[in-house]
Amino acid sequence: MNKRILLYLVALSAFMGPFTQTIYTPLLPEVQADLHTTQFLINLTISVFTVMLALMQIVYGPLTDMKGRRVVLLPGMALYVLATLGCAFSPSISWLLVFRGLQAAGIATGSVVATTVIGDLFAGIERGRAMGTFQMMVSLGAVAGPLIGGYIGAHAGFHGVFWVLAGVGSALLLSIGLLLPETKSVESAGDRFSVKRFAVVLRDPTGMSVILLGFIQYYTFYNFLVFLPDILSRVYRLGIEAKSLVFLPLSLAIAIGSPIGGRLQERVEPRKSLILTSSLNVAAVVLFLLLSKVSLVLLVISIFLFGLCLGLSLPVQTTLLTGAFLRERATAIGVYNFFRYMGMAAGPMVGTLLYGSGNIPLLYGVAAVLFALTVWLASQRLRAGAGGVSPSGAK
Repeated sequence: MNKRILLYLVALSAFMGPFTQTIYTPLLPEVQADLHTTQFLINLTISVFTVMLALMQIVYGPLTDMKGRRVVLLPGMALYVLATLGCAFSPSISWLLVFRGLQAAGIATGSVVATTVIGDLFAGIERGRAMGTFQMMVSLGAVAGPLIGGYIGAHAGFHGVFWVLAGVGSALLLSIGLLLPETKSVESAGDRFSVKRFAVVLRDPTGMSVILLGFIQYYTFYNFLVFLPDILSRVYRLGIEAKSLVFLPLSLAIAIGSPIGGRLQERVEPRKSLILTSSLNVAAVVLFLLLSKVSLVLLVISIFLFGLCLGLSLPVQTTLLTGAFLRERATAIGVYNFFRYMGMAAGPMVGTLLYGSGNIPLLYGVAAVLFALTVWLASQRLRAGAGGVSPSGAK
C-alpha cells in the first residue's frame, strides 16, 4: 500500500478530533435554545469533550503499544460513529453531554494511533516531512470546524452537523478497515501493561523536554484563544465578525508553519531545531506583549508569528518522540498529547486569575517567563542527554 495514502488516511483520523471539538461552536446559542438549557451546560459539552480527549490519551497509548494499531483505531472509530449518531438524536442536554463524552473517547484514538503509524512507516528525512503534513492537517481541523459547522448549521441545524460527522466517520472507518495494515513491529511492547512505561517516557531527556514544551506552548496558545477576543473588544472596539477574522491569521500560520517545520529538520538537527523554534515562540509572545496596544496591524503580525513558530515546532516534537521511543512509541505520544490537552485546560483557568479586568502585561508576561524557563530547562535536558541511548531502545 502507498505510504502517502496511509499518511493522509491516519492524519484524517487525527484531524477529526479538533474538527469535531469545534464544529458546532458557532451554533451554541441555537443548541441552548433547542434543548432548553443553560449557557453553562452548553459550554460544558465542549469541556467534557476536551477532558475526555485528554484522559483517553494515556489509555490508548499503552494499549496501542500492546495490542497494535488497527485493533485500537477501528473500535475507537466505531464508537465515535455510534456516539455521533447519539448526539444527533439527543433529546436533552443530559444525553448530549453523555454522547459528547463517548464521542471524544472514540476519536481520541486518532491522534495517538496516527502519530504512531507515521513513526512506524517513515524514518529519517521522510519522517520529518510526514510529521509536517500530519500537523498541518490536525491544525486545519480546528480552523475548518467552525467554518464548515456554521455553513451546515445554517442549512440543516445542529442535528445536521452531527449527521455529517457520522457520515464522514463511517466513510473513514470503512477506509481504515480496508486499507490500513497493522504496522506494529515485533520489537514493540508486549502484552502486559506497566506504569513503568510512563516513567520511561518521563525520565528520558527527549521525552521530558518535548512534553514540557508541548504543555507550555498550548498553555500560551489558549491564552490567545480565550483572552484575545476581550482584548480586541476593550482596546480596538471590534465587533463579533471582525474579531473572528483576526483569528484567521493565527490559525493559518500554524497550518503554514507545520510543513515547513517538517522540512526544517533536514537542515537543522531536530534537537537544535526544537530549541530554536521554541525560542522564536517566546520572542513572538514578547512581541505581542509590546505591540498589542500599539496598533491592530502589529497585533495581527505578532499573533501570526506566534502561530507560525508554533507550527514550525510541532512536527519536530512528534518526530523526536517517535524516534526516541521504539517499545513505548504510542505511550510516549499518549503522554505527550495528555499534557498538551492539560495545557489547553490550564491556560484559561490560570489566565483568568492573571488577566482580571484587562491586565495584558501580567497575563502574557507570566506566559513569556514560564515559556522561556521551559525552553532553558529543555535545552539543558537535551544537552545532558545528547549522545545517550534512550532507555526504551531508540532508533
